[in-house]
Amino acid sequence: MSKVLIVDDALFMRKMIRTALEPLGFDIVGEAANGFEAVDMFNEFRPDLMTMDIVMPEKTGLEALSEIRRESKDVKVIMITAIDQRDSMLEAMRLGVSDFVVKPFNEDRIVSAVEKSLGDLPENSGGQ
Repeated sequence: MSKVLIVDDALFMRKMIRTALEPLGFDIVGEAANGFEAVDMFNEFRPDLMTMDIVMPEKTGLEALSEIRRESKDVKVIMITAIDQRDSMLEAMRLGVSDFVVKPFNEDRIVSAVEKSLGDLPENSGGQ
């Protein structure tokens, strides 16, 4: 079962992503509200996939991703943004993100981004 870390400063966005992925059998290992928490939780849980908001207080998603990439090149990352940030998107691509999702989005968009990033969805889409 793939481990997923959800990173977004908005609680409702974290819950929306969790709601989309948990029924498909993903193990949501944590939710982080800023880049500092994202780095700490990455080091603790070593997820297979992270969804990462770009704009967050204290430490941005790009700053957190840059730090995480020094530890692991393997983790798949889906960057999420609310606005067109061409420069940020270019930097994220340089850091090896798997996909971009633009807010607002629906659950199907997150699921397709995860499928693109990890390959297939878990075999048992009803959970374990």
